[in-house]
Amino acid sequence: MFAVIQTGGKQYRVQEGDVIYVEKLNAQVDSLVKFDVLLCGEDGKKAKVGTPVVKGVVAEGKVLAQDKAKKVVVFKMKSKKGYRKTNGHRQPYTKVEITSIGKAND
Repeated sequence: MFAVIQTGGKQYRVQEGDVIYVEKLNAQVDSLVKFDVLLCGEDGKKAKVGTPVVKGVVAEGKVLAQDKAKKVVVFKMKSKKGYRKTNGHRQPYTKVEITSIGKAND
């Protein structure tokens, strides 16, 4: 079974056991997080499409790590003016393993 989830303004196609890197979530390491499912289905069968989410279906994941990505160098320059500026940026992310996709247990 696969599902399409949305978090951090991005959509991810996931299956059970997948490890994904998402925008930073406010969750502790080893805690469970739940994602709303936009679309779910099985290979070779008709998929269920939500409006905007599929009712009663949720994807659960376990937070494996809170970390930062590799540094991206930001360099600004104006030619013939002597202006040069270098900055760096490390985007924070959360590493999540999808543990289950199925009915919501609320």
